[in-house]
Amino acid sequence: MYFSLGEVLAVFLFGVLCLYFLESIRVRELAVQAVLRAGERDDFQLLDQSVHINRLSLSRDERGHWRIWRQYRFDYSFDGVRRQQGFVIMLGKRLQAVVVSEPDRTLH
Repeated sequence: MYFSLGEVLAVFLFGVLCLYFLESIRVRELAVQAVLRAGERDDFQLLDQSVHINRLSLSRDERGHWRIWRQYRFDYSFDGVRRQQGFVIMLGKRLQAVVVSEPDRTLH
C-alpha cells in the first residue's frame, strides 16, 4: 500500500493542527491560573472564571526562539459590582504579564 505525497501532507497537517489545539488549551489553562493567583495577590475577583483570546502573533523569547504570543482578555471586579477588563499575556507557556487597572480607593 502506497500513499501519495498529498495524503502524507494531509495527515501531517492534521497532526500539527491537533498539537496546536492541545497546546492552546494548556496555555489557556495556565493563563487562568495566573489570573487567579494575581487576583489573590492584588485582591480582585476573576468574573466568569475564564479568559478569551484577544490577539495572537509570533514573537521571540529571551533566548531568541520563536514562540506563539497570546493576549487573553478577562473580566474582573475589585468590589463585586463594577466589571472591568484586564489582559494576560503569554509567550509560549510562559507568563509575561497580568494587566489590571488600579482599584478606585474612596475614603469615607
